[in-house]
Amino acid sequence: MSAPREFRQPRFVPPDGACEILLVRHGESAPLIEGGTFPLVGGHSDPPLAPEGEEQAELVADRLIATGERIAAIYVTTLTRTHQTAAPLARRLGLEPIVEADLREVFLGDWEGGEFRHRVADEDPIAVEMFATGRWDVIPNGEPTADFEARVRAGIERIAAAHADELVVAVVHGGVIGQVMNIIADTSGFRFGGADNASISHIVIEEDRWRLRCFNDTSHLGPTFSTAPQPMT
Repeated sequence: MSAPREFRQPRFVPPDGACEILLVRHGESAPLIEGGTFPLVGGHSDPPLAPEGEEQAELVADRLIATGERIAAIYVTTLTRTHQTAAPLARRLGLEPIVEADLREVFLGDWEGGEFRHRVADEDPIAVEMFATGRWDVIPNGEPTADFEARVRAGIERIAAAHADELVVAVVHGGVIGQVMNIIADTSGFRFGGADNASISHIVIEEDRWRLRCFNDTSHLGPTFSTAPQPMT
């Protein structure tokens, strides 16, 4: 008599043709010094990593190398902090990061150059409204919500189309990660705001479906980097 069949709970396997993307938020960037400004790239604030951010970048590389992930490509944005965060991993894997400009951070209009941090810290009424409504575009000349969503979607879809059946890393920004999560969950606003610096979120992109596997994993950072609140951008 044959043994009865077993029906186990299998682990998740990406569907054929899907692309897995590990979204890494850049490490902590340099602080804004009162009276100073950040340099701009394409109108966007472009601070470098702080020393803490450089250490976080190494910890991200340690984590991804140690887990034995087969990484086919590394993507960065137009902004320096993503290049610096990707550098340790790229060096160890021998990969040249690819720039995906559409995954740059949300444009903060008149609050670029560091003004955003200043206004949020001082609880400017427009900043209060921004958090209450979950809309970046209440900032004067800020990027319209629909435009931001469209370009983030386009950037992710471009990466996925180039890497069917592969795993890639995309070092991006807090606002971008929040927008990706909104697309997946069919939500809006800042429900997924505040992804930690150097966190890892895992998504799976199919032709007609986006899946979330993990959001804001910071287990590789330890307690040192989890005590202070961080601005979204």
